[in-house]
Amino acid sequence: MIYTVTFNPSLDYVVTLPKLEVGAINRTKGEEIFPGGKGINVSWVLRNLGIPTRILGFKAGFTGEEIQRLVEARGMDCDLLPVEQGFSRINVKVRAQEETAVNGQGPKIGEADLARLLKQLEALQPGDMLVLSGSGPSGCAPTLYGQIAHLMQQRDIPCVVDATGKLLENALDAGPFLVKPNKEELEDLLGRSLPTEAALIDGARELRKRGARNVLISLGGDGALLVDDLDVAHRHTAPEGHMVNTVGAGDSMVAGFLAGYLKNRDYAEALHWGICAGSATAFSMHLAEKEAIEKLVKGN
Repeated sequence: MIYTVTFNPSLDYVVTLPKLEVGAINRTKGEEIFPGGKGINVSWVLRNLGIPTRILGFKAGFTGEEIQRLVEARGMDCDLLPVEQGFSRINVKVRAQEETAVNGQGPKIGEADLARLLKQLEALQPGDMLVLSGSGPSGCAPTLYGQIAHLMQQRDIPCVVDATGKLLENALDAGPFLVKPNKEELEDLLGRSLPTEAALIDGARELRKRGARNVLISLGGDGALLVDDLDVAHRHTAPEGHMVNTVGAGDSMVAGFLAGYLKNRDYAEALHWGICAGSATAFSMHLAEKEAIEKLVKGN
């Protein structure tokens, strides 16, 4: 079972307009509502690929209940812990001449709530995997992901950390199975520009020296680069296609990588699946379905 944690899930209200006019009344040409949050996105794509997964995290208010309902309607196991005050956020995504997003804040998660989550994580068993992705709860300590990753390390449960800044930095010494910064996030973390492929590989190896087992660097339309736990560098270009959606592409890459890795424990295959899953989502209006991902896997 691959467990994912979404500390601040959302209802994503996606609207399509021919043109967004600021300061005027805009009428939509299309609208959809999805459950959102990076961990939920990872589980969604894992589920599409037939990988057992369970969603953990927090929910609050009527929006939280709707998030859980939508996730369960998709056939995914979901055990979001209720928070008494506030409500789960609503994120508005506007697709017009370009894509614009307005993201809500979400409820405040207290120490008692975090303690309940840590208690939940005791149910994980050897052979399971935990994915920590996205921002932590509002006002969380920058050591939160590191704390959880260390707990998983002590129990020999592989942990994936897809986060930025101090949340990622403080988790490196817990030996996460996979971290997935993009180029800009890696540059921010290391405090220097990485203008060439060789520089990116050196940067990935620096994260490995600090504890990460596998470093996957997403490069957008240029594909991705992986330095694996044998210190072998892999480079993969992205398949050609028409990009219509940026939401969830990175999360889809994580899901595809894990699904590909679980097939044969082969890192080149994992990278190929990760690139194709991320691209398939970028070429779709929402998170990619199995058929779209497999088509790219076979054709690229």
